[in-house]
Amino acid sequence: MDFLAKARRVFEIELDEVRRVGERLDESFTRAVETILASLKERGKIVVIGVGKSGHIGEKIAATMTSTGSPAVVLNSLNALHGDLGVVADGDVILALSFSGETEELLRILPALSRFEVKIVSITGNPKSTLAIHSDVHLDASIQEEACPLGLAPTSSTTATLVLGDALAMVLLEARNFKKEDFARYHPGGSLGRSLLLKVTEIMRTGDQLALMPPETPIHEVIKRMANARAGAAVLVHPDGTLAGVFTHGDFGRQFEKVPDLLNRQVGEFMTPCPITVNANKMAVEVLRIMQKHAVDDLIVVDQSSGSPVPVGLVDSQDLAKFRLV
Repeated sequence: MDFLAKARRVFEIELDEVRRVGERLDESFTRAVETILASLKERGKIVVIGVGKSGHIGEKIAATMTSTGSPAVVLNSLNALHGDLGVVADGDVILALSFSGETEELLRILPALSRFEVKIVSITGNPKSTLAIHSDVHLDASIQEEACPLGLAPTSSTTATLVLGDALAMVLLEARNFKKEDFARYHPGGSLGRSLLLKVTEIMRTGDQLALMPPETPIHEVIKRMANARAGAAVLVHPDGTLAGVFTHGDFGRQFEKVPDLLNRQVGEFMTPCPITVNANKMAVEVLRIMQKHAVDDLIVVDQSSGSPVPVGLVDSQDLAKFRLV
């Protein structure tokens, strides 16, 4: 048995089905987005319901929507008629998931939902199903083939539903002008949240941890100062305190064998002028972006309020792990 060939067959089938669902998108999707936006604007929420595999997919869709600024909750279809219907309020939008559109447990909830002033957006694989007919907006997730060789296990169908849900969440994100900073507020424990919430001034080295000196300093003294500061770079400044350049351990290593009297030479001869910097008022995420873009291990933090860059700190790539930014 060729396991790899069979695995690739699953990928091919599911990708083809998702592509077909995407090609079928029409004004119904636009109406679904507008319906949800109208609800959220009036402080409503999205109530996601589904049974079985659709329920699991619904949980993921609800989590994605909530984390990207569109409040969503999951209503357990089995318990809805026994008190859990209390999560529903007038003005909400019901996002109902059922591939057949005829799931008994879900259909039993429809009469109870009719007592609320809610809109129903459904995702099914059958536009003529009971659920689709009783929905305000229906999204077609029908497929031609499940990836299951027996045609039994929900595979392509659940993937198509998930992608439709993700499409709704991402379009809502853009429509509501949801930013990275908003995402960070909802994910303060994650690396992205930390990098977006932390400021450069909170992670930079200062004081004794900053090897700051003039370009006329002999290299042997520079190396000593860098060792005391446990820093990989020395920041060189003009007499007025503005940035002159940077000298790193890498620079020292590259010049050591080339220049016999290197230790007694002035560091300004071998420094890198106009080094890569980051403004002190930036967020920590900017440090990550600059370091990755320019492949540098040390980044000088500057204050440019006076017009010329004045070094106020240094970010060492080794410190990023301490702040759990990488």
